[in-house]
Amino acid sequence: MTKSIIDLENIYCAQNYAPLPVVLTRGAGIFVWDDQGKKYLDMMSAYSAVSYGHCHPRLVKVLQQQASQLGVVSRAYYSDKLAPFLQKACEMTGYEKALPMNTGAEAVETALKAARKWAYEAKGVDENCAEIIACKNNFHGRTIAIVGMSSEAQYQQGFGPFPGGLKQIPFANAAALERTITENTAAFIVEPIQGEGGIIIPPAGYLKECQAICKKHNVLMICDEVQTGLGRTGNFLACQYDDVKPDGLILGKALGGGLLPVSLFLANETVMSVFTPGDHGSTFGGYPLAAAVGLEALNILDEEKLWEHSKTLGEYFLDQLKAVEHSAIKEVRGRGLFIGVEFHADAIAAREFCERLMTRGILSKDTHHTVARFAPPLVIEKTDIDWAVKQIQAVIAEI
Repeated sequence: MTKSIIDLENIYCAQNYAPLPVVLTRGAGIFVWDDQGKKYLDMMSAYSAVSYGHCHPRLVKVLQQQASQLGVVSRAYYSDKLAPFLQKACEMTGYEKALPMNTGAEAVETALKAARKWAYEAKGVDENCAEIIACKNNFHGRTIAIVGMSSEAQYQQGFGPFPGGLKQIPFANAAALERTITENTAAFIVEPIQGEGGIIIPPAGYLKECQAICKKHNVLMICDEVQTGLGRTGNFLACQYDDVKPDGLILGKALGGGLLPVSLFLANETVMSVFTPGDHGSTFGGYPLAAAVGLEALNILDEEKLWEHSKTLGEYFLDQLKAVEHSAIKEVRGRGLFIGVEFHADAIAAREFCERLMTRGILSKDTHHTVARFAPPLVIEKTDIDWAVKQIQAVIAEI
């Protein structure tokens, strides 16, 4: 059946992905099963979207209850679910307002629109002159505007022209940020840790320094925590490692509990007040089903303090991986349960490494051809990590 399903998808689905050759049919907790009944430890969590584990009973129950009551009404009307969800999100993050969307990319676009309009209305930038600064090697999504500020050639090839006013600077270089800011700069958008870029961690104090520079020049600092937020890196938010509260915060992925696409752009009234009815919206942004699941996801995260578990288990996992010595390994790095193993390019392709891991019952995914990522559900336990490390050691021994 596996080959027929893969062949069928290849016939009818656009070839914009290159999945590993496995057909998944079921998930529970940290495990998934394929169509042959083989069990796998999920070390990807759908790029951090499944932080609570697959089919978390509380989340599934809320989903079922809400789906049988009221699913979608659009923001043309109020619903009884959106306000409690946004209240919880604002209270947990410390922001005054939240704007609900669906995907992380949509929330990023929302942040960019807010920053531009704020620049015109509050900062006094001339119309159509607002600039956004992003970092090279970033990943904020795949819309036209977002890839317009990407340094990845493939993300841009064939999709231009791109909007103006988008600039790139080296990551983890605060001096470059200050050099690039002009009187037209509206915002600096940054990932506290570059995920798709290969789990790249900036030096301590980098975000703090960037925040000071932004405040000095009246520029909004926006942190994209779609992957790194909600406990993934061992703190509730990754920017908290530098004791930073940015002007704008972007959340997604895990916010939907691994069941639905749910995202938010959060900011204080001074920024969010630029939006008036008709300026921006989404038919599904904040719909009752998503709001109910999002609220329960935040409740679980808050009650179980999953970021503490992520910190403890992440440090243990990282230490175990660093103890695996082999000439093929260039570096092991990570924070919390957000870890990358980088291989020397001439030693082994990261995809091949992931394919070999798959045969041993572990699902991971490569990025930039040289890095294998490990980001299991935050509910993973030490015994599961011990087993995973043994499989990783065995694959490396085969190299």
